[in-house]
Amino acid sequence: MSMMTYRQAVHDTLQAEMRRDPDVLLIGEEIGVFEGSYKITAGLLAEFGEKRVRDTPIAEEGFTGAAVGAAMLGLRPVVEIMTINFSLLALDQIINHAAKIYGMFGGQTSVPLVIRTPGGGGQQLGATHSQNIELFYAFVPGMKVVAPSTPADAKALLLAAIRDDDPVLFLENLALYNTRGEVPDDDTPAEIGRAAVTRAGTDITLIGYSRMATVALAVAEDLARTDGIDVEVVDLRSLRPLDRETIVASVRKTGCAVVVEDDWLTYGIGAEIAATISDGAFDHLDAPVRRVAMAEVPLPYAKPLETAALPSTHDVARAVRETLDAVGWSAGALTQPTTETRS
Repeated sequence: MSMMTYRQAVHDTLQAEMRRDPDVLLIGEEIGVFEGSYKITAGLLAEFGEKRVRDTPIAEEGFTGAAVGAAMLGLRPVVEIMTINFSLLALDQIINHAAKIYGMFGGQTSVPLVIRTPGGGGQQLGATHSQNIELFYAFVPGMKVVAPSTPADAKALLLAAIRDDDPVLFLENLALYNTRGEVPDDDTPAEIGRAAVTRAGTDITLIGYSRMATVALAVAEDLARTDGIDVEVVDLRSLRPLDRETIVASVRKTGCAVVVEDDWLTYGIGAEIAATISDGAFDHLDAPVRRVAMAEVPLPYAKPLETAALPSTHDVARAVRETLDAVGWSAGALTQPTTETRS
């Protein structure tokens, strides 16, 4: 195991995969000489040269389309789009080409393409640079969408994404870049489409992804210490395919669920999770599924307003307490609701 930041884990994985496979190349704005807006590609131009680290014009539709063509011809391009907000300029290439070519051509050609892009609020970047619009891509058959929350998962899921023969959107939350954690030294890829239970519990299930998976874990540990609440935390890790089995199994065990996301509530990822729980664990629910999300506004620039709009640990903890209050849970009596209160 090595201790490193999320940023370093992504950088080192890119470097290792480029050394392992000469077909892996990087494409994006300012990723070469400038070494990337967030320094993910530091030193890679010097090591691999301009042929494999391709600086592009500010033309997301153009260079994403070029990457789709390169992938169809056997290369394994990793595109960096400076923020997920700018991926809107390449929406046609991603949704109408990368995601559909394999199906439209009857499997005659695949598109082994990775699109890396950071997003998320909290950095005072304004409404058009602070969005989490992964729902656009998780909605589309033919795409895979992953959202690692830890340095270890960033490495394992990026390995899996680069080696996958389908197009993968690799989400990086800006607030996670400087977080630190242990990362395995081996190069074992994760299984795309498999969630992780990061904390086992019996009282309630707390579900999140990306930054909110780390918030969920922090809230769970705090509630265990202050209230005696035993929270099970599920980190989705993959939004498409979605690990419905792990979600349902957890809620069937605990009888309650709260879903947290760094996105708008209406039509969000949380709505899909709530529907999944209703389909697979309805008879096990002791209370309605609660959702915690950001305010339904364009994210403000002013720091106090931005902070108020984003979901907080207080918001998540309150949703957990209110859900358990509704089923008559009490600390010190039982670790979960009595059989009389359970369905």
